[in-house]
Amino acid sequence: MNPLESDQLRDELRQDAALQHLMARMPPKIQTSFSEEQLSYLKLALVDRKWGNHSVDWRGTLKFIHYRYYFVLLLGRNRRELSRGEHQIGLFLQTALLAIFLIFSVLMGLLALYLAKSAAGIDLIPGFSLGIWDWFKS
Repeated sequence: MNPLESDQLRDELRQDAALQHLMARMPPKIQTSFSEEQLSYLKLALVDRKWGNHSVDWRGTLKFIHYRYYFVLLLGRNRRELSRGEHQIGLFLQTALLAIFLIFSVLMGLLALYLAKSAAGIDLIPGFSLGIWDWFKS
């Protein structure tokens, strides 16, 4: 590669928006010290961010009195290695959600059985009613 092509490549890399954003945070002495090869690898590292792809990427701002606040909701598959604490929290949340789902399912099943019993006219405890059947009928 001749020196003219090398200078053109360096100029093209320096005009890249992602690299300009990165370079703006560096002192000028450091900015000028990068070779074309280093700049091209920096650009490759910035462009090839695998953590930037999310199933749900919802961002917005809210104005409250005199201030503006931003929020970001990101959802997607976790590809990171979890620490021991994160793994334990994940297991706890998974167990809690499973327990909530099972309790909800059992309660809905019991409600369905109660409504079926009431619809069939079966009275297990004479003179006692939860009032669910009367509410459901009306």
